[in-house]
Amino acid sequence: MQTVRFVLRALPLAALVCALGTASAAPVEGPADMRFYDAPAALTGQHGDLISYRGTTVNLGAGSPATKAWNVMYQSTDSRGAANVVTGTVIVPTTAWTGGGERPVISYAVGTHGLAQRCAPSLQLSQGKDYEAANIAAALKAGYAVLVSDYQGYTNGATPTYLAGASQGNAVLDIVRAATQVPLSGITSSAKVAIWGYSQGGQSAAWAAQRQAAYAPGVKLTAVAAGGVPADFPTTARYLDGSTGASFLLGGVVGLAQQYPEAIPLSTLANADGQATIARGKQQCVFEALFDLQNDKLSQYTVGNQSLDQLLAAKPEINAVVQAQNLGADKVSVPLYQYHGKADEFIPLAQTVALKKKYCGKFSNVTFDTYPSEHIATQFQAAPYVLSWLADRFAGKTTLGTCLTLNAEPKSTAYPPGGNLVVGLDKWPLTASVGLKTLGQTVNLPAASTFTAEADVTQPRLSGTLNVPNFKQTISIIGLPISVGLQITPVGNATGTVNLDTEGQLKIRGNAQANITITSVLGIPFGECKTEKPVDFPLTFDGPVSSLGNGGLTFQGTTTFPQIKGCMISAILSALMSGSGQTYSFTVAPPAPVRY
Repeated sequence: MQTVRFVLRALPLAALVCALGTASAAPVEGPADMRFYDAPAALTGQHGDLISYRGTTVNLGAGSPATKAWNVMYQSTDSRGAANVVTGTVIVPTTAWTGGGERPVISYAVGTHGLAQRCAPSLQLSQGKDYEAANIAAALKAGYAVLVSDYQGYTNGATPTYLAGASQGNAVLDIVRAATQVPLSGITSSAKVAIWGYSQGGQSAAWAAQRQAAYAPGVKLTAVAAGGVPADFPTTARYLDGSTGASFLLGGVVGLAQQYPEAIPLSTLANADGQATIARGKQQCVFEALFDLQNDKLSQYTVGNQSLDQLLAAKPEINAVVQAQNLGADKVSVPLYQYHGKADEFIPLAQTVALKKKYCGKFSNVTFDTYPSEHIATQFQAAPYVLSWLADRFAGKTTLGTCLTLNAEPKSTAYPPGGNLVVGLDKWPLTASVGLKTLGQTVNLPAASTFTAEADVTQPRLSGTLNVPNFKQTISIIGLPISVGLQITPVGNATGTVNLDTEGQLKIRGNAQANITITSVLGIPFGECKTEKPVDFPLTFDGPVSSLGNGGLTFQGTTTFPQIKGCMISAILSALMSGSGQTYSFTVAPPAPVRY
């Protein structure tokens, strides 16, 4: 009995000692240099614990809001259940939140950045080089705090566990708790949280959505937006093999091998070319790898030139790892906005439609939209729709979702895999205006104007056509409002070059020509009053690749209108409208999404 009493009395003390021995240390302010990325030798805390932090600056481009920001290092959990170390960035607008309650938080799950440490979002954001800056800036403009996880593998000497789904989902959840521990961040555990990601980030967001209830119930998750999701890994891997997006498959092999080294022993699976390609890939960021490995097949890099299907069939341990990354096994407990590009050349549309059906079959609340373009443009076109949908969820508005829909199942319009990297613009809305120098007035082209083109980034080549319906514009001449009928007729195709560099910067140099005809004045036709030769419109653009989808693709400049000939009032019209110094602005944006 004395022994029993001793044990009972000793238990509280033992528990206290145990607790003290396993409690995490208080977060410390980390070094200003790359030593910040030194992972601690041992982890003794809980997932979501902040290990260290430091003040930083983020460069999100012109027009982005003022912010305060911190780099963070925090504890998370990998796909095998082991504690790991993850870095990231916490960004908070300096302007006060004017909505109800606390400032909401978006955990922004980034897409593929690359295997090299220099590709880490926390480093790219501070250098003004992150290709997703436009989306992050848009969320900050809406007033939200934005948390950006690097995911596992960007600490010094580490390799990313790229596409290891549970690890990524955990990292996206754990940065929320870590952010509440950053001094003066103003983020608390009672703030509403949404998760938003695309591509690899869409995978991460969906994994976080599936895991949150059991893994991070303390996160006040309100909604999730997941786009371009690789939900069925075998299907997506086959689609990528030998395609324009081959780099994502090869990067995924490296990342999954890092997470599951026993199942995927690269040292014995990869041939000499494969070993060299792996070493090179670990030094590359996303666009470098994209162009370097375009259309390569996995069999080029395996011992005995084994294909993907041969490896999956012969190596059940590899197949098990690949299958373990599939999504859709669990219900999502909060409203989910799922979206995809119909022309997505990297991630098959059909498998993400199948994911919607799986979630709906588990009574998840899913809203699904398809966007008209390919993978990259869709990422940025969707941003305002995502933020509008998330704002409604933060405001407490209900959504019925689209699990019950009579709309036709969307079908892919992607170019066949294995060719050039092409962005197709199929009748994209064109917002255009021309400034008449002599009259000091602006002519706005009709809202039904469109631009159709193929931007072949591999060639690199641009070829397209303008379509401008006939229209009337009221122009003030000597103070009198005069209705003028106008016709703009393209002459041949718009042609030029389009380049996407390894920093994600888009460069377009081209030219469009069109005849301009005045069809009537005050409703009266005066014959064919047409420019004696086509007007030349140079198409010049330099900016981030996000401009392809977010409405920022604008061509501006000055041109010369030739003399107008062919009618009895040609001389008058020439005096009013011809000559150098005429200005123009053409903005091209994708069509609206379609709900499914």
